[in-house]
Amino acid sequence: MKPNFKAALSVEPIDGKYSCSLEVFLGDVKVWNSGHYSPFFTSEKCVLELTKLGDLQLKGARERVGWRTGTSGQGVERLQILGNGNLVLVDALNLIKWQSFNFPTDVMLWGQRLNVATRLTSFSSNSTTFYSFQIQHDKIALYLNSGKWNYSYWEFKPSKNRNITFVELGSQGLEFFNDKHHKIAQILSSKRIQQPLRFLALGNKTGNLGLYFYSPDKQRFEAAFQALNTTCDLPLSCKPYGICTFSSTCSCIRFLTKENGMDSDCGDGISGGFCGRDEVEMLELNGVGSVLRAAPVKVNISKEACANFCLEDCKCAAALYSSGELRECYLMEQ
Repeated sequence: MKPNFKAALSVEPIDGKYSCSLEVFLGDVKVWNSGHYSPFFTSEKCVLELTKLGDLQLKGARERVGWRTGTSGQGVERLQILGNGNLVLVDALNLIKWQSFNFPTDVMLWGQRLNVATRLTSFSSNSTTFYSFQIQHDKIALYLNSGKWNYSYWEFKPSKNRNITFVELGSQGLEFFNDKHHKIAQILSSKRIQQPLRFLALGNKTGNLGLYFYSPDKQRFEAAFQALNTTCDLPLSCKPYGICTFSSTCSCIRFLTKENGMDSDCGDGISGGFCGRDEVEMLELNGVGSVLRAAPVKVNISKEACANFCLEDCKCAAALYSSGELRECYLMEQ
């Protein structure tokens, strides 16, 4: 039996409080969440109300509104979920006044469009960094976002420098369209599948992008395509001070500990932060690269000058130097 869409009022305990949100599920997979960017916490009650003026609201104690659609006075009469998973508010003429498809989170459903300059974001539960999937005029790309820095780690560009206006998830792949609604490129499933794709998701643990279909035999969703296929291609494949090796395992820099493996903590005994320190040392690692890319800080400079740029900035944790024709210098923040 194929999974269907359902909407639910969700209450989850977090640190003595409760998060209150309106959510959409496809089977047991959460595909939309009203509190994705700004969680609403309450301690006593969680109420979903469609007001007389047509505003859908989440309320806590003392009528405190934690989330709303902002549709007062637009003639909204009911809330319903469509067959494609779009949660909508409609008026008496069945015209849509608000829809969840206009507020993407970390999942894109079949038939959903994302225009240029929109993004999906995925937040790690125990980290200050987050992942984003961004649609730009010339490409789609995955980014690791940390503070003011955005590091790309995967991208796809249509051929012949064709510009993207929007992308849409079809039954067989992710499709790219121009401003005349002509398809200019597509990313197809890497597997032969008999079932249509149901959603695209950006993982909050790995930052990988996947296209998913439902397998009736295994009764679960499986990836028909993944942007990153090896461990070392993932943006945070190892913990701090670890290096991902050719055998897809993690090794500690300088072998500061005897621990190796994906869960090894190479930073034991190393206090974080360099600001306020009198002495900071740069350690050179030959033959080590990074999947993370940011705009180069400097070009046509020496390796020594690149290292000095990092040393002069106490928020800089590492410098990546490319000795190619452009001699590029990239800085990476803590």
